[in-house]
Amino acid sequence: MQRNLDFDRHHIWHPYSSVEFPGPLFEVASAEGVMLTLADGRELVDGMSSWWAAIHGYNVDALNRAVSAQLQSMAHVMFGGLTHQPAVDLARRLVELTAPGLNKVFFADSGSVAVEVALKMALQYWQAQGNPSRNRLMTVRGGYHGDTFATMALSDPDGGMHRRFSSMMNQPVYAPAPPDPIQWATYDAAELQQLFECHHQQLAAVVLEPGWQSHP
Repeated sequence: MQRNLDFDRHHIWHPYSSVEFPGPLFEVASAEGVMLTLADGRELVDGMSSWWAAIHGYNVDALNRAVSAQLQSMAHVMFGGLTHQPAVDLARRLVELTAPGLNKVFFADSGSVAVEVALKMALQYWQAQGNPSRNRLMTVRGGYHGDTFATMALSDPDGGMHRRFSSMMNQPVYAPAPPDPIQWATYDAAELQQLFECHHQQLAAVVLEPGWQSHP
């Protein structure tokens, strides 16, 4: 165990950590349900759910069987000019769940990439409409939208972790966050309405989190 930790500390740069002064590190031996079992036998509850990605927990039998069965045919093929049954099945289910008119699915391999692609789609749409001046974005303060370049600009400008890059990024229009994360009143949107009235001719898109997990 210690050999792995020593090698890791000298050769692996973990997300959100310092190269010179990395924080504590724990080696995980296995995971099941909500529990992580460390190499030294201790068990931890993964309250972060692997950055919200392991929403069903770990070592779920149904998911294990599905992954194993898929590997028997293919693990992956590029999606340019090719398709396959799992993609069609997933897209069909997503179209069934979304509102009428939302009948196109674009697959991305991470949250940051999904937001980047959506931004490019919005900007390209207005260019195709002959209105390239609509190239600004609006978002709500207190949010988090990813770690790639464009998504950093959309994340909270004050309490976020991307402030050191602010001088290099195109600044969006920031709307105030609702004062109460649970209850909502009509006057909470008064400043948002003013921002729309002021900037609507320049806006290409408004980016919002479906679940506001970044609120302090």
